[in-house]
Amino acid sequence: MDTTRFIDDLTEIPAAFERLAAALEGAAGSAADPTLGDLARARTLVATPGARVLVLGMGSSTYAASVAARRARMRGHSVVVELASTVELPAAASDLVVVAVSATGRSAETLAAIEPYRGTGRLVAVTNDASSPLADASDLVVPLVAGAEVSGVSCRTFRHTFLVLEALFGLAAPEALAATARAAARSSAALLASAPEWLDQATELLLGPHGTWLLAPVERLSSAQQGALMMREVPRRPAYASETGDWSHVDVYLSKTLDYRALLFAGSRWDDQAAEWLRDRAATLVTVGPTPLAASAALALRYRGDDDLAVAPLVETLVAELLAAHWFAADPTFAWAPSLT
Repeated sequence: MDTTRFIDDLTEIPAAFERLAAALEGAAGSAADPTLGDLARARTLVATPGARVLVLGMGSSTYAASVAARRARMRGHSVVVELASTVELPAAASDLVVVAVSATGRSAETLAAIEPYRGTGRLVAVTNDASSPLADASDLVVPLVAGAEVSGVSCRTFRHTFLVLEALFGLAAPEALAATARAAARSSAALLASAPEWLDQATELLLGPHGTWLLAPVERLSSAQQGALMMREVPRRPAYASETGDWSHVDVYLSKTLDYRALLFAGSRWDDQAAEWLRDRAATLVTVGPTPLAASAALALRYRGDDDLAVAPLVETLVAELLAAHWFAADPTFAWAPSLT
């Protein structure tokens, strides 16, 4: 891992979305386009009447997969996501399609979890490395088309997992997903360009002595999870993720006793409830996206396309990622950490 290159990976996000859009358009064409590998054959497996789909992964892969799976279930599909580290997995069966997601294709837990499903003809790898052990062990391979992540931090692969799984689950036509990828490219480019205008203020508000808390609607919980992960993985700062409604049941308590700094990805029907607690306890609130709470927030961030629910989970995490890169650049030796001084 080379976190000094993290900002390079973030800067590449718009171009990577454009490449994925072109690949999706190629998959929709009459001529076979090899860029997305076995997508068409994997899609046929998943679309088989009565098929059950088990998605396996770790970390960012499961964050994105859980959002796509929820959308699939809403449309009546049988899709569940499990951490690959569990030993409580269903037995291989003729109606079970297993989709293993790993950006590197080398996650030890995922490689161990797929063992019972090897050779069934229904094991699909979704990976950014078509020559990885995961790809070698699987019957079908669908590339993420994210390009090499030079920092070793999963950021573009996290985003591409949404769109590739949505294509695999048949949640939208490839042409529609390509349009979403191009819209996400434009939104990401605009957010990257605006960063110098808000990074310092957001840092002052969110870089607290006890950490940063990120809240997001359950439909986009991945934004809080991935954002908190980036703050831990890059600048090694304490950061925690909550679902906005559940926050009032599991995390509200700390807002009474700590210097509480919250980054809220707006759009939950329970935003007001969380904001009321935060106001009463004089916590610091920064919002991302369109929300009536903007008037009471210490900082309200908007970006192009933030009212598009298909685009938001692909783009809004960039706020937390840019903060993570900014904080790391300011303190690359982690001098803030008492245990290292």
